[in-house]
Order: sequence, then structure tokens, then C-alpha cells
Amino acid sequence: MSMARASSGLAYPERFYAAASYAGFDGSSNSSAVSSKFSNDVALLLYALYQQATIGPCNIPKPRGWSPVEQSKWRSWNELGNMVSTEAMRLFVKILEEEDPGWYSRVSNFTPEPVVDVEINRDSKVEPIVENGNSFPEPKTVPAENGSLTETQDSDAVSGGFCAVSVYDQWVAPPVSGPRPKARYEHGAAVIDDKMYVFGGNHNGRYLSDLQALDLKSWTWSKVEVKAGSEASPTAVTPCAGHSLIAWEGNKLLSIGGHSKDPLESMQVKVFDLQTSCWSTLKTYGKPPVSRGGHSVTFVGSSLVIFGGEDAKRSLLNDLHILDLETMTWDEIDTLGVPPSPRSDHAAAVHAERYLLIFGGGSHATCFNDLHVLDLQTMEWSRPTQQGDIPSARAGHAGAAVGENWFIVGGGDNKSGVSQTVVLNMSTLVWSIVTTVQGRVPLASEGLSLILSSYNGEDILVSFGGYNGRYSNEVNVLKPSHKSTLQSKMMETQVPDSVSAVHNATNATRDIESEFESGQEAKTREIILDSEPLINKVEENSEHLIASLKEEKDEIELSLSKEKLLTLQLKHELAEAETRNSDLYKELQSVRGQLGAEQSRCFKLEVDVAELRQKLQTMETLQKELELLHRQKAASEQAAALSSRRQSSGGVWGWLAGTPNDQRADDGE
Repeated sequence: MSMARASSGLAYPERFYAAASYAGFDGSSNSSAVSSKFSNDVALLLYALYQQATIGPCNIPKPRGWSPVEQSKWRSWNELGNMVSTEAMRLFVKILEEEDPGWYSRVSNFTPEPVVDVEINRDSKVEPIVENGNSFPEPKTVPAENGSLTETQDSDAVSGGFCAVSVYDQWVAPPVSGPRPKARYEHGAAVIDDKMYVFGGNHNGRYLSDLQALDLKSWTWSKVEVKAGSEASPTAVTPCAGHSLIAWEGNKLLSIGGHSKDPLESMQVKVFDLQTSCWSTLKTYGKPPVSRGGHSVTFVGSSLVIFGGEDAKRSLLNDLHILDLETMTWDEIDTLGVPPSPRSDHAAAVHAERYLLIFGGGSHATCFNDLHVLDLQTMEWSRPTQQGDIPSARAGHAGAAVGENWFIVGGGDNKSGVSQTVVLNMSTLVWSIVTTVQGRVPLASEGLSLILSSYNGEDILVSFGGYNGRYSNEVNVLKPSHKSTLQSKMMETQVPDSVSAVHNATNATRDIESEFESGQEAKTREIILDSEPLINKVEENSEHLIASLKEEKDEIELSLSKEKLLTLQLKHELAEAETRNSDLYKELQSVRGQLGAEQSRCFKLEVDVAELRQKLQTMETLQKELELLHRQKAASEQAAALSSRRQSSGGVWGWLAGTPNDQRADDGE
């Protein structure tokens, strides 16, 4: 995922030199400063690792005149054998972290490092922390009179008129300039090229549609001028709130969903192109989700995972939808297990590109602090047991992932804002408190945004806006340290079975170098300085671990080759199937054409038959009329013949008298 980053802090070798300076190594062989902080065994081991890292393997002969202390130091160094410099550096830091977990938060007192410029309160107070007989000034957060958050700091860190943030896990307000955006909450925020873009939101019940940009290098605000679209339409993008803003393809912003004055029936995805400065609507396929706001959108691979929210009729949702940005196709997912209850204004994150985590949120009557995990491979929900300082119920909070650590800030419970910033180790599901703010400040409000960026090579979290009785347009910055990770690991107890899947998935994603370091650390802690030489054990364990890792790597590569071969075979079969399907489709179209022609001919024949039947019926009628005429004609002829005979026989009376015709003829003569 684009939000995932390596753990924060200095990189090697700077991290090693910072640790060495903190431990008391100044490049000389004097170990008095080291022994004052650590036990003799730890001090000797740190000395040996420091020598191995800075000079290399021990090539100095063992003189007989050395003191017992010098002999112990020589023996510790010599037993490391041919251990490489980088490995010695990492082991040095690992051991220091075990002995003094809080060293990194105070490393700025010993070595300069990249910093963030912020304003400082002149009335700041510094409370020292005494540890192992040494006093270290540790910054504290104190509320100012106006209730705003003020960061106290060592005066030595002031340079160029601004305070350089050299502490970790504390919120500070950077010295922003430029025209500030209108105060708001329920807006969207995303980062592209060291700029935080803020879009939309809610101010005094009115939805906003402006796009603002904060340069995270110069801390300068500017309004992004939006041009008309290609259709030359004067209408700007619809004002909205409760949406999600996602950075996409390096130069585009995606605005997904949100509440608006005249909501549509289905969810739309708006695209802003930073190169053309134009908004457009993303053309998608499939059935999109119903329009909603207060939902969560998580970028996983090339897909957007949308969960929950509240629709335009204020009905709470707990459905799951996925938008594939390669095919632009929506898909509603049927999941297994018990999903989270319907909710909105929750937070979501993805771990190891496989597990979707949902935390908190609210319904119309209550807020939640439950944690749900969705396995994106099996699509099965689970509700694992949380460990550590479990956060209170909240809604409207914001979250950002830094590696395997998920930072949660703000939110509220319908009574008050949440003042604690907490972090969840997504591998162990252990919560810990990062810091606490005082007063009614934007960091203890609802509807704020939280993004992850970098400054001078270090991770920073940037918060903007929110509402806690008043609308905010303030910016606050927190620089997370590795201490958050260490606290989670220190608090880790026996991981419950419900978490084992997430824990194993995280272990599977660790690189070979991390595994190698962990194995070396475990072995190095078993060193006994007065025992037999250590070199054989370290080399044997290293060789065994490397061989095991190489074997696993070969197995993975073989499995990958098989999968690639199977993929190619499936692609070939798919191509053949598509070809067959195309041929069958053409044949089907041909048959359909022939069938259509036959149907047309059949219909024509039926019409002809109907006409012939009609003619036949007409002929039958004419035949009957002709027969009737014949009978009438025959009757007429018979009547005419009879009439002529009557006339020729002298009339009716003669005929009745029976005078024969011949006689009547004779009498006539």
C-alpha cells in the first residue's frame, strides 16, 4: 500500500553513530562513560561491537603487560572474529535498545539530525528526566492560556528564529504561511509530491468544494485553481463532506463518495488531474454502491476497498465493495464470518497487503472501540482480542499507518473529544499511548484528517482541521519514533490464537535482512565474555541461518516459477477458449442470421397460405352461387317448357277435358 513505509528514524550508519555517541563512545578507548551507564558485561560487549564497527576485526596481539580490564576488552573484541562492520553496527544498536529503550527520544541531545521547523512558546518549561544517574532534558507538552497546543523544547534546538523539532511522538504546530483555508471538518486529505491537498468538507453546515494545497517543505498554503472541464462546462465539482481523498497514479486525486446537498442514488468517483487542473467523473462498470458518506476507503494493490458509512437517508451500512482501478469495475463482496455492525466515521487500514482492519466508528446512539479484521484472501471477518492500552470508544477519528504501526488521533464519543493519540502494532494487535494533548484543541476533535509524509528523510504525521465546538483550520505535526514500535513489543504478551494469522502474515513479509539481524541479536545476547571464544558460534549460526534462508529462497523461487508457468498455461488456455468462444459466437451469429431468414420466409409463406385459403373460400362461395344459378336456370327452363305446352294444347280446359291433340287437330280440318 502507498501508505506503508519503513520504520522511522535515522538510517545506518548515522543511527549507529548516534547510538554510540549516546552510549558514551567518543572515538577513544576510554570506557568510563560507558561503564557508568551499563553493567560490565554489557559495556564490554558494546565496546567490542564499537571497535568491530569502526576499526574492523581485532588484529592487535595480546601483550602480557595489559591490565585485567584491558585484557577483557581485547578478548571481547577478538571473539567477534570477522564479523562485518554493518552487522556490528546493527547489533550495537539492538543491544542499546534492549538496555535503554528510551535512548532514541533523547538522541538529539548528543547528535544533530534532520529536524522540522516549528514555532515555540517562549515560556516553555523543560522537565529533566534522571536515569542511571544522568539527567536528560525531555520536552513536555503544556497547555497555553488560549487552550492551544504548545510544544516545549530545549533552547539549544532554536535556530533561524524557529524551533527545530528534535523530539519524537509530540504534536507541534509548524509556522504555516499563505492564505489559510476556511475552517472545516469531514474533509478529505491526501499527499502528492510533498504537498498535502485538502478538498471539500463542512463549515457551519455548508458543504465546501474548494481544493487547497499545503507545501510540506515551506509550510505554505495556496489555493488550487480549478479549470473548466473539456466540455467547457462552468459547473464546478459538487460540494461534499464525509468523502475520502486518495492519491492515484502520482498526479491524480480521487474523491470517493460523500454527502452532498442533492445526493445521487449511487456512489461516484471524481478525479482531479494536477496536470490539467480539471475535475472529471471516473467512468466505471458494474453496480456501484449506494451513495454514502462517513465510509472508509482503503487502497490495496490496485483496488479501492469501501466499507460502511451512512447513506442519504441516514441509514447506517456495513457492506463491502471493491473498485478495481485496472478494469474500473465495481464488485460487491459477500464475506464470511460476523462483519462489524453498521457504522460510519470509523477508521480503516491495511496490513501486509492482506488484512483490512476496522476500528471504532459510531451509530446514531453509541460509539465503538471494537477492532475487526478482514482477511482479503478468504474474505472472512474476525474480531481478535486487543492487547495493551485499549482506546476508548470514538467516532470521527483519523488514522495513518507507518509500517506496521497504525496511529489513531482525535475522534469523540458524543460527549467530549478524545485527547490521546494512540498507536496499534498491527502484527501483535497491542495498543500503546503515544502522547496526550490538553484542552479543547483540534487534535481532540472529530472529522479531522491525518496524512503520512516525510521531512528531511523522516516520517511525519500531519493533522488538519476538525470540529470540537468550533471549526478548525490548524495544522499540527507529529514525528513518530521507533519508540512506538518498541513499546508495543515490550508490552507484547502471549499472542492469542485469533491474532496468529495476522502475526504470521507480518512475519512472512519481513525481509531476509531483518530475519538475519534478529537471529544474530538473539545469539549475541548469549555471549559470556569470560567463556570460550565466540567466533565459532557466531559463524556457525550465521552460516546455518544463511543456508536455511537460501534454501527457503530457492523453494520460493521454484514455487514462483511454477506459478508463472501455470499462469502462462492458464493464459494460453484462456486465449484458446476466447478464440473458440469467438468462433462459436460467429457461428451462432451465422445460425441466427439463417434462422432469421428462414423465419422471414416462413412468415411470408404463411401469409401466402392465408391468402390462398381466403381465395379458396371465395371460390367455394362462387361455386355454390353457380350451382344455385344452374338450378334456378333449370327450373326456369322447365317452367318455360311447361308453359309452351299449355299454350299449344288449347288451354287449361282442353287439357282437363282430355281431348287428345290429334283429335283436336282432325276437328280442325
